[in-house]
Amino acid sequence: MKNNALVVVDMLYDFIDGSLACQNSEEAVRQTLRFIDSQTKGQGGEEHEILDTFPILFIRDHHPADHSSFEEFGGIWPAHCVAGTRGGEIHKDLLPYASEELTFDKGCNKAIEQYSGFEGVNTAGQSLGEILELLDTTDVYVCGIATEYCVRNTCEDLLKAGFNVHLLKECIGYVEHEGHLKALSEMASNGISIE
Repeated sequence: MKNNALVVVDMLYDFIDGSLACQNSEEAVRQTLRFIDSQTKGQGGEEHEILDTFPILFIRDHHPADHSSFEEFGGIWPAHCVAGTRGGEIHKDLLPYASEELTFDKGCNKAIEQYSGFEGVNTAGQSLGEILELLDTTDVYVCGIATEYCVRNTCEDLLKAGFNVHLLKECIGYVEHEGHLKALSEMASNGISIE
């Protein structure tokens, strides 16, 4: 699995069972855990040793309470993923795989809407792209919520940056089934591998 990494986009409670709960999201979490198991099977040892051979990077919507994308402040979404709330937390079953340096927060500036994980930064101020380069990554597997928005934007930016992008279709939640299928077909025609 050398040179491969997994990017988990917005597997956060508000998108799973909260204010913006998406279809298939619980199943997406289950399938993601199965995928992680399949990639790390037989690797004994501590979590950090497993992550050395198969890095898992998390993207997290991380909004201030008065974010401009929220309906009450003129945006199109109900309030969601406010920093410091349960809704903004990574699903507990995935949390053991999350580390501070491999978690990238986006949407932190109340004036800016950010869908792509490429716009997020970790606590050291490094971007997803910078860290993937440091890890000598060539192939990025992507899962998360939601297909039509943050997953798609992240996949497209990864592709533009020169990575081979593999979207795990069993491991994604979506807003609407039709929009999900349309986004998958458009991503496939742009060169993203749907697996």
